[in-house]
Amino acid sequence: MAVPQKRSGRTPRARAATAPASAPSVRPGAPKRRRSGAATPSGPSGPPAPGTDASGDTGTIPSVSSGLAAEPPQVLADYYRQMVLVRVFEQRAAEMYTRAKIGGYCHLNLGEEATVVGLMAALERTDYLFTTYREHGYALCRGIDPGRVMAELFGKATGVSGGWGGSMHLFDTDARLLGGYGIVGGQIPPATGAALAIAYRSDPGDEAEAVMCLMGDGTTNIGAFHESLNLAAIWNLPIVYVVVNNGLGMGTTVQAASGEPDLYRRGGAYRIPGVRVDGDDVIAVRDAARQALHSARAERQPMLVEAVSSRLRGHSVVDPARYRSPEDTERARRLDPVPTLRSHLIETGILDLAAVTKIEAEVEDVVTAAVTFADESPPPAVADLFAHAYATPVPNTPHRLPADALMVSEP
Repeated sequence: MAVPQKRSGRTPRARAATAPASAPSVRPGAPKRRRSGAATPSGPSGPPAPGTDASGDTGTIPSVSSGLAAEPPQVLADYYRQMVLVRVFEQRAAEMYTRAKIGGYCHLNLGEEATVVGLMAALERTDYLFTTYREHGYALCRGIDPGRVMAELFGKATGVSGGWGGSMHLFDTDARLLGGYGIVGGQIPPATGAALAIAYRSDPGDEAEAVMCLMGDGTTNIGAFHESLNLAAIWNLPIVYVVVNNGLGMGTTVQAASGEPDLYRRGGAYRIPGVRVDGDDVIAVRDAARQALHSARAERQPMLVEAVSSRLRGHSVVDPARYRSPEDTERARRLDPVPTLRSHLIETGILDLAAVTKIEAEVEDVVTAAVTFADESPPPAVADLFAHAYATPVPNTPHRLPADALMVSEP
């Protein structure tokens, strides 16, 4: 297949002779890691700490320092409001699931609020976002009305996907949120294709569009990940791949499943630079993502960002997470980014307790209104069941419902 020619006619840029920071860290003669066939808990330390690799080395990993102290107070207060919105929305979603208001699968962003808010703060409105099935918080922080998001979880016609997608398939072209993908890694090829479309129709620059593609740690082991990164590298595509590493691919640790557990290095085979960042630090995540997006949009350099965070619940709402050790669970609670930022705001005098409490009460009201809106909304009409099967009309498409007769006899 021929390499596509960009509209600018620019030849592919020269590659640096030295490997970027994301090159695999394989040392000659290094002992092989012990393998275990069974899923193991993430251990006393859980996921690797930001700024260290799997061996604890800190000398070769790029780091992004936190800028909480230098950040304008109003920005921090706004980020806290968004993080609380994600937290309360997800807690209420879990409650509605147990009340059978929400069906199917449901995956929550609890514990990942700083990563969610930081990543969305880095995006421009003209950028495109492709996510996993754990995407409620991203939709909210992309500006989609909480009522429409909750209504989609309820399977209602007023939902962001008309009630047909549910929790795993949020989609909104106005917000440039192009899924919500239920298949692990299903978002990576179309996200890479969107970046290819941008490369065809526009030139690089500070105002150019870019794509952000989110994935979990387990996704870095599938073929589509490597195929897409290879194409992004050889075609110089404006895309940032973000790995949200909570240390567990469902119940299997990264160390047990990945030959290279330092996931920010996984782009090294394709000379795609990578950075690991503290996913519990909203400013660090935002700044790392902004830097990566600038490289993608202005230089057409694809990038890889690994945000290390911990989920506070199981893989999904129905997962009791018995595979996690008590130490790992307690560690995740200690690192919880929402109360951490709350304490910082109060201790530094950015907000007093009354102001923080007011934000939290306002968010509770917003989420309560979203639940009410979803509960009172109508379900999708049966007549519309086949309305969105194809983007354009297709002759002879089936419209038979399960209770319909196979053939209609003449009178």
